[in-house]
Amino acid sequence: MGALSHIRVLDLTRVLAGPWCGQTLADFGADVIKVERPKAGDDTRHWGPPYLQDTEGAPTAEAAYYLAANRNKRSVTIDISTADGQQLIRELAAQSDVVLENYKVGQLAKYGLDYDALCKVKPDLIYCSITGFGQSGPYAGRAGYDFIVQGMGGFMSITGERDSLPGGGPQKAGVAIADLMTGMYSTVAVLAALAHRDRTGTGQYIDMALLDVQVAMLANMNTNFLVSGTPPARWGNAHPNIVPYQTFKTSDSWIIVGVGNDAQFRKFVEVGACPELALDPRFATNPQRVNHRDTLVPILAAMVERRSKADWIASLESAGVPCGPINDLGEVFEDPQVVAREMQVKVAHPLAGEVKLVRSPIKMSATPPEVTGHPPLLGEHTEAVLHELLGVDAERLASLRAAGIV
Repeated sequence: MGALSHIRVLDLTRVLAGPWCGQTLADFGADVIKVERPKAGDDTRHWGPPYLQDTEGAPTAEAAYYLAANRNKRSVTIDISTADGQQLIRELAAQSDVVLENYKVGQLAKYGLDYDALCKVKPDLIYCSITGFGQSGPYAGRAGYDFIVQGMGGFMSITGERDSLPGGGPQKAGVAIADLMTGMYSTVAVLAALAHRDRTGTGQYIDMALLDVQVAMLANMNTNFLVSGTPPARWGNAHPNIVPYQTFKTSDSWIIVGVGNDAQFRKFVEVGACPELALDPRFATNPQRVNHRDTLVPILAAMVERRSKADWIASLESAGVPCGPINDLGEVFEDPQVVAREMQVKVAHPLAGEVKLVRSPIKMSATPPEVTGHPPLLGEHTEAVLHELLGVDAERLASLRAAGIV
């Protein structure tokens, strides 16, 4: 019994931010019903390659992108542009605790599926809308894309190599962080709304925006600016106030070295067979190392490049110098700590036999999140859900299928 096994979520979202929220709720046991377009489904089903392979090694229609955000859900296909489809959504909403949606502002109101309409059939409904810019403001009508929001929200102004160095300039994150963080903030908002409903019996509307989240998540960089009035600059993989605290290329890969004090610097250069650097007055203290960064870092880079990643990691760890490898994902999932924490999980899949997924990082003693269901095939649960929740019999289902509504 998951912590949310008493909760039903009607998930009208697609792509990433909304599905990430729905998946997190599903991991805790919520019955998440993913509503998709007949025949087409969630856009990310087609965002490949790579695609999941079946038991014969042939590619299926299940893109890896889709698999990342939709485990533990049930898929129902409904054409919400039709009157009958809209009625099915209203009936399902009446049987649900939460509705998630990420349509453009005002689009669901045209179908009678907005919060004002659905709270009439379910007064204590929690309804979470996820858009690029929110339900108000001059940009409310714009479509929201993670990449664009990373730029607009300031993230790319502090991410990337310094303009003065080769390869300098703004850089986006390697994953869609605005989407993912919006999904997580939305999860928190839904859980807070559920707690409020349980105390008061009152539902509510949640307005989530990618741009709001991107601004909020800059944390200390925001307050650095608000306190000083000076926008923070890009520092790439270096630190503005500590040297050396950055990446270095080894003979075969890359490592991170995080020297936090002068004693650690001395040990670092001793391991690198350059103890004289710690005695040089230009480099003996951190303030001096910061002042002479451009002189010191090339010397250290040449020192590090003479030995392998594994050699450096073993030697620096033995000496008590903070360090770490820069792993590719193959190395990540072979890392003994990642293995010990069971971050990879195998789940039975009707087409592939099994599928490898990533486990939720949340560890709880009484109600841990679990991976119990594969990312569903398109419309896999249409018949079961409509019969179980709405009493739709075989004859009505056949009629809905014939009309292309489900």
